[in-house]
Amino acid sequence: MSVLGYLGKYIKKYYGLFLLAILFLSVEAFCDLLQPTIMSKIVDVGISNRDLRYVLEKGALMLTVTGLGALGAVGRNNLSSRVSQQFGTELRFDLFAKIQTLSCENAGKFDTASLVTRLTNDVIQTQNFVNGTMRVFVKAPLLCLGSIVMAVVLEPRLSPIIAVTAPAVILIVFLNTRVSYPRFRKVQRAIDGLNGMMREYLSGVRVIKAFNRFDFEKARFARANEALVDVQVSAMKTMAVFSPLSALVINLGIVAVLWAGGYAVDSGTVEVGRIIAFINYMTQMLGSLMMLSRVFAMYVRARASTERIGDVMNTEETIPKARQPVKEAGERGLAFRDVSFFYSGNRNEPVLKHVSFSLKPGETLGIIGMTGSGKTSIINLIPRFYDVSSGAVLVNGTDVRDVDEHALRDKIAVVPQKNTLFTGSILDNIRWGNKNADMEDVIKAAEVAQAHPFISAFPEGYETILGQGGVNLSGGQKQRISIARALVKKPEILILDDCTSAVDIMTEAKIQSGLKGYLTDMICIMIAQRITSVKNLDRILVVEGGAVAGYGTHAELMEDCAVYRDIYSSQFGKEAS
Repeated sequence: MSVLGYLGKYIKKYYGLFLLAILFLSVEAFCDLLQPTIMSKIVDVGISNRDLRYVLEKGALMLTVTGLGALGAVGRNNLSSRVSQQFGTELRFDLFAKIQTLSCENAGKFDTASLVTRLTNDVIQTQNFVNGTMRVFVKAPLLCLGSIVMAVVLEPRLSPIIAVTAPAVILIVFLNTRVSYPRFRKVQRAIDGLNGMMREYLSGVRVIKAFNRFDFEKARFARANEALVDVQVSAMKTMAVFSPLSALVINLGIVAVLWAGGYAVDSGTVEVGRIIAFINYMTQMLGSLMMLSRVFAMYVRARASTERIGDVMNTEETIPKARQPVKEAGERGLAFRDVSFFYSGNRNEPVLKHVSFSLKPGETLGIIGMTGSGKTSIINLIPRFYDVSSGAVLVNGTDVRDVDEHALRDKIAVVPQKNTLFTGSILDNIRWGNKNADMEDVIKAAEVAQAHPFISAFPEGYETILGQGGVNLSGGQKQRISIARALVKKPEILILDDCTSAVDIMTEAKIQSGLKGYLTDMICIMIAQRITSVKNLDRILVVEGGAVAGYGTHAELMEDCAVYRDIYSSQFGKEAS
């Protein structure tokens, strides 16, 4: 599919209304083209012969033509506004939906700020071009060609002036497009940079305050802002050269018509009305070409934007959907069978090497290891955020690659390292895991997550409104609400990715105790840095350099796994037992 192939859907849907708008536009353009000819008749016949009746008749005809043209303009404007707004709405929604379907690997190819710019500024640029196309892009060439034809038919002896003027302006418009396009692509990239810097500032404002780095951030913003200004000025300078140049060429043509026409009128070979009409057609041609120049300016911006949108819309999935999803073929449980995994683009350094383990319903597993050992990569394979490079991940006896993606993730709840809460009430945030959960389920999940006591202490309780990202909560409180959100889903597999790091040891113990009685057939996987977080779980998986260094209970690993003993010694001292 070409970069712009995704637009075919909208072309098929709106081409009927587009053609209707072109019909209205054509009526408007035809009426505009008739006006100078009628006016020339009034001057050459009515005024020359002092025939008031003829003047009034032709004047009434001009009013009728003007009214018909106005109706065409109203119809064209209404249709263009309606279609462009609907197109923009659908494109923005489809782009957002596409972003939602991107795998973690694909999403990582685009900067967050760039995706925001594509959803907003780029869609608006494309929408404006669609509006402009239906309003002026077709009208401009119609008026231009019509004016040339009418002028030549009206006075062929002056046509050489148009034969020189029109190609010169068309060449200028073409060069304008070629030169402007790369500059407007740079403008969109500069907007990405500015948005990215602002996003970093807003997300890290507390750190900036703590380190008193306001002057540094202002300097960064100034540089990004000045970079945007520079590329915009460069793009506008191009427009500032080509647009007046087009006007200059046309006006020189009008001067030539006045000069040649003056001699012809003086010699009696051409009537005054014809010269007036010819100049009007030259003016219309000027207006249409200037209009065309502005539309091409919109076009180069829209082209840059549509290609950027197309980069997202045409992104091929690195994780293909199951072609024929199969039903689960075995008993409930989770198993890794000789799993190895590489990130794309780096096939020389495996993140995971021949990982194998299995869990039955009701069992708990702790995963521990040094930073960068591959712990999070293991759990990312379970909900199929990434696909294994070799081996297989089985959920209920079926390879996750053969299970419908939505059905698979309905069974799994993940509490990631970075807790994400949404603007709204605490109740809304917990129910985000299960929108149909009743209040009893919400409270039960909060109690297990040890969140109920501090939630109840708020004056509004569960209706307490959270700021963006839960800014009015502590780190430990956000973690516990995130755990409650996962629990209310009542998943078959619960994954806790180092999500109790901001919770004290006593509270963490209470959470683990509550988990055992919450869903007795739930598989629970907990990634942790602390031995105390995993020592009482059914099994512990020790990971080192992407490989399994040990697998068993705490007691077994203390006897058989040197890596585990080293971690234990680093946290408790060599003499601890």
